[in-house]
Formats: sequence, C-alpha cells, structure tokens
Amino acid sequence: MSTTTFQLLNLIQMSLATLKKSCAATGHQIPELHESFTPSSEAFRADPAAALAADTAAAAALHLAAILLPPYVALHHVTGGHYRSTAARVCLELHVTEILREAGPQASIHGLHVNGIAAKNGQDPKKLARFLRYLAINHVYHEVSPDVFANTCISSMLDMHKSSAEIIADLDDTFKASAYTWETLSDPRTSHSGEATATPFCRALGINETVWEFYSHPDQKYRQRRFDAAMQGGQALQPVDAIFDAYDWEGLAPGSVVVDVGGGVGTSAFPLARDFPALKLVVQDLSNVIEDLWSTTMLEAVESGRMQLEAHDFFKAQPKHDVPISVFLLKQIIHDWSDQYALKILKRLRDAAAPDTKLVLVDTLIGYACRQPSDNEGKQENGQGIPGAMPVEAPEPLLVNFGAVREMASQIDIAMFILYNGQERTFHHLQRLLREAGWALRAVRQNEKDSAYLQGIEAVPILPEGGRDATNGYGNHDMVVDFA
Repeated sequence: MSTTTFQLLNLIQMSLATLKKSCAATGHQIPELHESFTPSSEAFRADPAAALAADTAAAAALHLAAILLPPYVALHHVTGGHYRSTAARVCLELHVTEILREAGPQASIHGLHVNGIAAKNGQDPKKLARFLRYLAINHVYHEVSPDVFANTCISSMLDMHKSSAEIIADLDDTFKASAYTWETLSDPRTSHSGEATATPFCRALGINETVWEFYSHPDQKYRQRRFDAAMQGGQALQPVDAIFDAYDWEGLAPGSVVVDVGGGVGTSAFPLARDFPALKLVVQDLSNVIEDLWSTTMLEAVESGRMQLEAHDFFKAQPKHDVPISVFLLKQIIHDWSDQYALKILKRLRDAAAPDTKLVLVDTLIGYACRQPSDNEGKQENGQGIPGAMPVEAPEPLLVNFGAVREMASQIDIAMFILYNGQERTFHHLQRLLREAGWALRAVRQNEKDSAYLQGIEAVPILPEGGRDATNGYGNHDMVVDFA
C-alpha cells in the first residue's frame, strides 16, 4: 500500500473528527443522503472550520478513488459525463422528484415502485427504471429495493418547487451547444475569436447574434424568463449572506451611491437595500429586463427613492450623474465576456469613476491545480502582497485547489465558453485585465462558507501621476442620478 493512500486516510479521519467536534458545539448535524435538501440541512457549513473539514474529507475521498479505481473506469467517469446529464434531464422533465415527494413521508423512507412513478408521468416503467438506477449508483436517487426508488438530498435539488431546479432546466441550451464545442474550436473562423457570436451555442442554434440578443426576440421570451429564474436559483445555491461578505458595505457613508451594473433581477440589490437602507442603489440592466421583472418587485425601495431602476447597456458610457459613485458592483458579469469585451465594460466604468470609487466584482476565481512558488504568490509588481489573493490550500497530498470538490467553478468556466465565449479567470489573469482597463486589484474576500464558488474582488482606479483624476474627480460627471 502506497504512502499516499495512508496520508489520504489520515486526512479523512482528522477531518471527520473536526466535523464531529463542530457539530457537537453548534448542535448541527451532517445530513444523511436520504434527507431532502433544505438550507438548514447545510447549516453545519456556517462554521468555517467545518466547511473546510468537509471539503478536505471529500477531496481526500475523491483522490483515493482516483488511485484505487481502474484507470479506464476513472477516465470513463469523465468521458461519460453526458450520460449522467441525460439521465438527470429525463428525470427532471418527468418530475420524478416531485412524484416521489408527493407520495408522502413513507415514500421518503420506503420508496415508490417505478410502476407507480410511471403511472403518474405516463412513461414506460422499464425504460424509466434504467435512468433512475443509473442515477442511483451516483447517489442522486436511492434504490431501496428492486425497482423501488426514493429521493436523496441530491435528487431533491431537482424539485421544481426549488428555484435551483431552473438552473438545471437551462441544461436544454447548454446540453445541445456542448456537442458543438470541438467544431467551434477546430474552425479557423472561431478558434481564436473573442467575439460573443463565436460560440458553440450560436453554431448549435444556427444564429449569428449573442445570447442576449437572441433572448430579446419576442418568440424567445421563455428563454429570457428561464435565464432570469436561473439567476434567482443561483442565489439559492449560495450562502444567504454571500453579497454581504463581498465588500465592507458597513464602511460606506450614509447616502453613498452603489451602482449594480447588470443587476438583473436584483439578487444583490434586494438584500443590500433591505439591510443597508442608508445606501442609494442604482440597478442597471437592459430595458427588457428592467421592464419585465421589476414592475411589482421591491416597490417600497423604488418608491421611496432608495433604489433606482435604470435601463442601460454597459458597453456604452455610464448615464449622466452629478455625484461621485462610491461603488460599481458587478456580480457575475465579466465572466460572460471574452477579454476584449470585458475590457470595454471595465473601461466605461473607469471613465465614470471618481478617484475614490471602488469596483467590486463578485465572481469566481479559478484556482490552479498546482502549488505556486512561495515568493510569487499574489504579489504586485512592488512586491507587496494582496490580501486574500491566495485561497486556503488543501493539505498534501491533495490537489491544492481541492480538486473535483470544487469542480463547479470549472464547470461554469466551460459553460461560459459554450454559451458566451466568456470565461472564469485566475487571479493573475483578472489582475492583468483590470490593470489594462485602468483598475488596480487591491483585495480578494474569500468567503469561508462558500470558497468553491464566488469571491468578492475589490479594485480601485489607477490615477495619473499626481493622484488626481483627469475628469475632475467625478469621472463622467455630467451624469445625473436622481434620488429625490
């Protein structure tokens, strides 16, 4: 037996001991697989030590599996991933999770025969059982006895009563477009292009416009609504206070103006308006988003003047204002675009920034799968370290970024390419991009409860020599934000 296997076993044992100690202190429990997912079932992760221990144990278990599985089986887990996606979509479309839930508490323990499931959705039970069994060997469902299935905490995420299911529903477009990834990469016209139409999505649907332009057509309204619902569902996958951890909002003076650029359905603006009523919030997005989704939402904040809704294209100059903006907030915006377009967005914001304006990106920083030299970790050119630039590293012999435990970030990275020709970026990539746009990256706020997904990234304007902005300190200051 190799030394590595015993190191991995030791990590698992130590991590479980940490989890046991944390749960004893907080009264939380590690959920069982047969329990349905609820936010409270994941409450144990609120303790950063417990969250880290869970990630470490899971990463060690996956590393151990990679060693002990026959290599061809491990490879097939990668190359055969589309079969799992197919099975998941079949069960999602057939409302299997809801049928099992509606069968009552007994079904959650003893399960429901596939004949009973098929009687509800009209499918061939023999075919349906094959998809359910395939998911069951991946713990998505539980085969209690032959052809009798029950939900697990994983399959409960497919429940259409939960907004996160909308994210999986968006698989429809991504799934089709994924099949055209190689054709896009191998075509000389698109292989090196940064254009938002040089995507597998456009190739799959035979269109020559961006996703956003395509969604804006009246006959594609359902896609736009599904995307907006997916953004709300994405909020459900994050800690409830994720936006609060992205920046020091309490440090802003009363009356400070925060512009939520591409704010969509308000997943960031709503909690900020609720918990920081002294702030003035401007939510910017395209007119079809503003008109469709804000007519009856958060009316109190809008009518009181604390929140302003503003139709705006972030590739154009910021609307006129006569007060300096304290914060430009962009949550999961830059990752939708290639560098050439991301630069346009960031430069528009730099043009409108006052010297003390902060740029706050809430995005995913992709971690390297290798360890970096200790004398070059997150250093600026002057050698001064940037707070939070380096996330917590997994202990040896694990992959430094916890490997597949934090695979969601890499999956989203590939999805960004398939749909938008965008990408998630490493710290150093983003630092270079910001510098080219006139911003200096100053800090990264690692969310200890959600380190696998989103981080708060703070940047400040790079000022000309002498420290004064060439636009009189107010950027594009003929803009008017009216909170009267």
